[in-house]
This record gives sequence, structure tokens and C-alpha cells, in this order.
Amino acid sequence: MNVKKFTAPTSREALRKVRDALGPDAVILSNRPVDGVVEILALDNDDVASLASPSAESEMAAPRPQLHHMDDLPAAPAAPAARALHEAGAPRPYDAPAARSFSNIQAEPVPRAQVAPQMARPAMPSFHDLDEPAPAPAPHTYANRRAPQPEAPSFDMAAMTAMMSAAIAQAKESAASAAAAEIQGMMGELRAMRGMMETQLSELSWGSTQQREPQKAAVLREMLAAGFSASLSRYLIDKLPAGKDAAEAMRWIKTVLARNITTMADEDAILDRGGVFALVGPTGVGKTTTTAKLAARCVMRHGPEKLALITTDAYRIGGHEQLRIYGKILGVMVHSVKDEADLRIALKELRNKHTVLIDTIGMSQRDQMVTEQVAMLTESGANVQRLLCLNATSTNETLNEVVRAYQGTGLAGCIMTKMDEAASIGNVLDVIVRQKLNLHYISNGQRVPEDLHLADRAMLVDRAFRNKRDAAAQFNDADLPLMMSGLGNLNNDRSLREVYVG
Repeated sequence: MNVKKFTAPTSREALRKVRDALGPDAVILSNRPVDGVVEILALDNDDVASLASPSAESEMAAPRPQLHHMDDLPAAPAAPAARALHEAGAPRPYDAPAARSFSNIQAEPVPRAQVAPQMARPAMPSFHDLDEPAPAPAPHTYANRRAPQPEAPSFDMAAMTAMMSAAIAQAKESAASAAAAEIQGMMGELRAMRGMMETQLSELSWGSTQQREPQKAAVLREMLAAGFSASLSRYLIDKLPAGKDAAEAMRWIKTVLARNITTMADEDAILDRGGVFALVGPTGVGKTTTTAKLAARCVMRHGPEKLALITTDAYRIGGHEQLRIYGKILGVMVHSVKDEADLRIALKELRNKHTVLIDTIGMSQRDQMVTEQVAMLTESGANVQRLLCLNATSTNETLNEVVRAYQGTGLAGCIMTKMDEAASIGNVLDVIVRQKLNLHYISNGQRVPEDLHLADRAMLVDRAFRNKRDAAAQFNDADLPLMMSGLGNLNNDRSLREVYVG
């Protein structure tokens, strides 16, 4: 075997040297760059053919028998001539002295000189041999028989289809989620831009209105000082007819406010008609005292035998004792209940009474038990009319929370309490106007039953502006545009849509 080495700056030149020296049928053994040049080891095709094809006399030319192949072959019946020779005692071919047993053949090492030609790589076909037709495959004989090859793994097309469908569905879901998040973010940005534009436009609009009609700014300051909300004040200012001076504008505002306050014209609606009334509200608004005042009025008109008192205030220490003292003074029996079942039993026993007053336990408007209390009164089996006690000293925001918490399926009316302690009552009137509540009574003291009066709309509105806070000087003309700009679009406020301006 004569292996030759060729070096050249490029592979093309090295291959050209190989072709010139060994011909187009040369076999390339290696091709690698060495020290900036290309080195090719090549061998002549004739040398490769001599290595790949052993001589007929060599032992490697004859196929060596395999035990596991012999086991697979079926036993062939002996020929008659062979059977005759065997019976005559003639030696068989594999019984010769030079013959070896199968075990000796497998155990005896084979010289390397005989193994190397068989393990050499066969000659590579030349370029012009590619055009010749491929030789026919050799017949399947014992010499060229091969071991069985492992079968290629089979693929479950149904499983592959299911996997692809799941992957596609997951990709679509991820894309849809990303698109939804992007759209949501975009909508948030649009809302923020809209709010900013409305704020700027409202500020500019009110600034120009203030310059053209200064009487509107004066009326707005009066309403804010009286305790009315900025949204209701701005809404009424926008509806103010043109051409009115400050005095006429104030009279128009008072008229509109009084027209939108709903009151009870005659207390006969409660005292003469009778029924079951429950006073509800947060802690400390005067429910027990107001219940005692109403009970005294009922006793004065119909007598103690027509009235019954029920208290659910078993939580506060001594809470029911205060009502029991009032009942003892009035000569009325006071019943204490703990839950809805007790309330049902008590109302069933007192169904012959003309009037039943229920003093409920006070709790914060943010307490979750408010919903349970409203449900207990609504589902008691009787037509319980709930009267909400509104503290006149509370802020506008607090009163709105109280109304929303105790609203339930609807309130029969409200009672304004602690009017004597409030610096201004515009906040309570604002809530009554916007929430469309029916104002039954006003309470302005602790005396029973003297400090309970029917509501007078004109008197309440006049008192709201007469007892306004000393804050009118705090609202400067330069601050009003900024205050009005934060209101946004008042047309979106549902509580202002039903305000009747005439």
C-alpha cells in the first residue's frame, strides 16, 4: 500500500496534484489544513482494490460458518450417495485432519495479516463510474446472509395530530391573551387621555364663564360654603338661566333645591296609617332617641295599647335598657330579639298592634353585617318600612356611603338627626336631593318628644344658606376653575339626571 501526501496553498490545487499523479480514480484518505497549507493523503485505486479483494487461496476468501446462522437453517435430508459413503466408513470432508471444529474456529485467534485486507475500506467509485448502471444485487445465499436489522420505530399519527392541535390551540390562546392585555392597556390610556382633555376643557370653559358672568361665580361660592357638593353646584350653575343678577340667581337656586326635596306633608302617613317601622343607620346617629320620640307621638295619639317596641340591640352593653326605660315611662312593652327567627315570632305575636317600632343595632356602613341586617328586616315576613337616620354633622362623602350601604331594596324614608349640632346642613340636603330620599322628620335635640319636627323644605334650604360656614372667603376666583375642572363630564352622573330644574 503506497499512500502519498500532497500539499498546496488551496484545496483546488491539491486536488489537481492528486489527479495528475494518481488519476481521477484516486481515493482521498484525508484532507486537512496544516501550517497554512492544505495536506491531502491519497491512495491509488488499484492499491485499494487489492486490499479490498483478498486472494482466492487465502482463508479470508471463504466465508466462515456462523453458529447462530446454522441454528436458523432447517435441517436438510442427507443425499443417498452421502448416506452410502457414511455407511461404508468413508471419511467426510470436514473429518479431514486439516479440518477444524466450530469451537476451535471461534476460539483460535486469526493473524492480523489476514484480517487487515478484509477490514480495509472498499474502493470508492470514480466519476465516470456514476454513469454506469448499478450491478444487480447478489442472490440471497448462506454466504451473504445478514443478521436481522431492527425495524424502524413507527409513529402514531393520531398522537402527533393531537399534539400539534394542542400546541396550535395554546399558541392561539397565548396570542389572544396578549392581544386582550394590549387592548385593555390601550383602552386605559384612551380613558386617561379623555379624562385629561375633559379636565382641561372644563377648566377653560369655567374660566371663560367666570369672566363673562361673574354672578355665577358668586352663587357657586355661596353653594360651596353652604355644604353642597361641587358636582350639584356646578350642575345647577350650568342650568342657571341667562340674564339674572346675583340676587335673582340665588332665588332661582333656592327654588330649584326646595322643589327637589321630597318631604312628608302630614305625619298622619305614619301615625294614622300605622305599620311596622325600623330605624336603621350607623352607630351614634340617634336611632334609640328618635324611636322614643316617635313612640311618644304614637302614644299621644292612639294610646300605649296600640304600640309595640322591638329592639335588636343586644350587642351594645345596656343598649336595650335605654329603650326599656322609655317604654316603661310610656307604658309600652319592649321586646328583645336576637336573630331573624326571633323577629318573625315577635312580629307574628304583635300583628294586632297598630304601630310597631323596631330599634336596630348600629353598625358602620362598611361593616358586612349591614347586608345581613337589611336581609333580616326584608325577609321577616312582615312589610317592614326602613327609615334611615342621617347625621347632619357627617360629611357629604360619608352620607353617600351610608345611603348606598343601607339602600337595599329601597328605603321608605329618612330622618335628619343632630341638626342642632351641625354647622351647615347643605351636605344632608345634597344627599337627599341626589339620592331621591323622602325626608320624614328632623331632630334638633335630646328632648322627648319635643325635639322632633316635620320637615319644611323652604325652611331647610333657607337655613342651609343662612348658617353657611365661614368658608366663603376661602374659595377665591382663581381656585374655582381648578375645582370645577376635576368634575369631568356631569352628564355621566346618574344622581344628577333626575334633578328637576323647571
